[in-house]
Amino acid sequence: MTVLYEDNHLVIVNKQAGEIVQGDKTGDTPLSEIVKGWLKDKHNKPGNVFLGVVHRLDRPVSGVVLFAKTSKALPRLNRMFAEHVKISKTYWAITHNRPPESCGTLTHWLTRQEKTNTARAYDKEVAESKKAVLDYELIASGDRYHLLEIHLHTGRHHQIRCQLAKIGCPIKGDLKYGAPRSNADGSISLHARSLTIEHPVTHETITVTAPVPDDTLWQALTRSSTATSR
Repeated sequence: MTVLYEDNHLVIVNKQAGEIVQGDKTGDTPLSEIVKGWLKDKHNKPGNVFLGVVHRLDRPVSGVVLFAKTSKALPRLNRMFAEHVKISKTYWAITHNRPPESCGTLTHWLTRQEKTNTARAYDKEVAESKKAVLDYELIASGDRYHLLEIHLHTGRHHQIRCQLAKIGCPIKGDLKYGAPRSNADGSISLHARSLTIEHPVTHETITVTAPVPDDTLWQALTRSSTATSR
């Protein structure tokens, strides 16, 4: 865990692939508890540490995760994320195939498959579906893989993974959505690159960027001129 930003109300960390943000049935120690321990040690807190989970990243995904340190900040942040206001998130994804256009907007209707914990994308609205919209831009290409930058307009279950797979561009390592092979470390090559947010208390604009994973392919693709300028 790497702390990217901290003040009296917020703490933002760079989640590693494989970490879970909040406790689940696996019983593995979640990132929220790791951050609590770090805060307790850093600030010599004698009692329990308050930490509110504001949003989550899938376990195999890396990148920016924001937590609330105070009960004042938590409901305000929850409202901002629920309503998609005063926040902007940028994701980077490595895909097996080049998208049909170098940039564009994807609009699909997603249904959630509870048994397999996946989503399915449709071109038209179907029963129990939710509209999903994202913008993407191709920012780097190698011999076999491509780096996309993604901005979400909606926040649906597995939205980026599902929508990219729908256009024939599964994320590297994402077996659930059609990648031909897994990554050696069990990750998928999706990274929450940056978060811009209006501070819930001071109302200042904060932008935090998470370094990409220490991986040869990530490093090679992000060394290109278009990627490193972002």
